[in-house]
Parts: sequence; structure tokens; C-alpha cells
Amino acid sequence: MHLQDKVALVTGAAHRVGKAIALELAQAGAHLVIHYHRAEAEAPVTVAEIQQLGRRALAARANLAHPAEIDQLFAAVEAEFGGLDVLVNSASIMETGDVTTLSLADWQRSLDINLTAPFLCAQRAARLMLARGEGVIVNITDGSGLKPWAKYPAHSVSKAGLIMLTQVLAKALAPKIRVNAVSPGPVMKPPDWEDARWEHAGQRTLLKRAGSGYDVAHAVRFLIEHDFITGETLVVDGGGRFA
Repeated sequence: MHLQDKVALVTGAAHRVGKAIALELAQAGAHLVIHYHRAEAEAPVTVAEIQQLGRRALAARANLAHPAEIDQLFAAVEAEFGGLDVLVNSASIMETGDVTTLSLADWQRSLDINLTAPFLCAQRAARLMLARGEGVIVNITDGSGLKPWAKYPAHSVSKAGLIMLTQVLAKALAPKIRVNAVSPGPVMKPPDWEDARWEHAGQRTLLKRAGSGYDVAHAVRFLIEHDFITGETLVVDGGGRFA
């Protein structure tokens, strides 16, 4: 799909990796819907940066744990742009937990944001895309979906589920809608990590360094623009899973 004048919704796009993805798609010519939840200060800054590139941009707030707010998000997309061509499910939470003490509420919160919300967004997006005759969905997963992280049980399960959801959607929505995923490794330091811990994470990859949000953004753009790929998960981790 050529992105010039297409409409793309990126969840969690006000900052961090989601912002890098949104800016990459804008640079390719797309108009953007910048979804955010708590990033009230960052969202208008991202919108302004996209507008400076000559693209239209809309900031839309929604708590993706609430299905009614997902409905409102897509109503705003349709009202502003009349349809949708690209969905990138980037919003996510990453919480630790002990499998012997993890509460049901904590377990459910990770699945609500990391798995149920992408499904509901894809469902709503697919309806808009089918009305236009084609579309592309890209899900942002994680290395924990490919290799279990014992200290992140709910996160690991939710991301593994998102990889399977990608494959199910690709099969169910073909041939008009392509669905792929990107699985990042260490590309952006978590706010609560010390520099030494982040440096160690980069050294554990085959390339001996961390990546950046733009490595993920380039991968997302690649999957959108290359029309003979669907149902795949593109791993962008510097070879970390082999180290």
C-alpha cells in the first residue's frame, strides 16, 4: 500500500515507540490519528510535528480497557476522515508479577490492554477498511510473546496471544486486508530502568547494542508498503533471541 494521503490510526502514538511510528507514516505521506490515554501533554506536540510535515493529524483520547471508549475512538476517526486505511496497535502496558501471587485484576488489566483492545480495534478498523476495499493492520508485539519471561507472566501471555491474533486476522480478513506484526527487542529504555541495566540489555543482543523506536517504525512501514506479506511477525531485536 502506498501511504500517500492514506489515513492511519496509531494507538499509543503520543510518545515513545508509537510516536516514532506515527512520524514515520506521516513522512511517507499518511494523515494520522494520534490515540493517547494519559499523555495529554505529549499528544498535541506530536500532532503539531505531523502538521509541520504537511499532513493532517487528530489527537483522540481513549482508555482502551473500556470497549465503549474504543467505539468512541473509531467514531471520531470516521467523523474526521470518513474512513481508515491503516491501523497500528502500538498501545501496551508492561507489568511485572509473580505467578504465585499475581491478582486476577492485574492479570486481566494486561490482557485487556495488550490483547482484547487490539482485537476490538482491529474489528472496528476492518469494517472501515472493507468499505474502502483494502487495508493494513500491524500489531506491535514483544520478545516476551516468543520467549517466556517468568517475571512478566501476564505480559508474556498477552503478547503471545497477540501473535496468534495476528495470524487469525490475516487468515480471516484476506485477501482485502493484510495483517502483520512487529516484535521489538530493546529499542527504547523503560522510564524506570537505570542506564546500566539498559546498556546490559543491549549487550545481550548479537549486535551488542540497543535499537531505537525508529527501527520499529521502519519495520512497520515496510510491512504496510509490501503487499505480498501477511500473517507474519517481523522480529526487530538485534538478534537478541539468539544470544
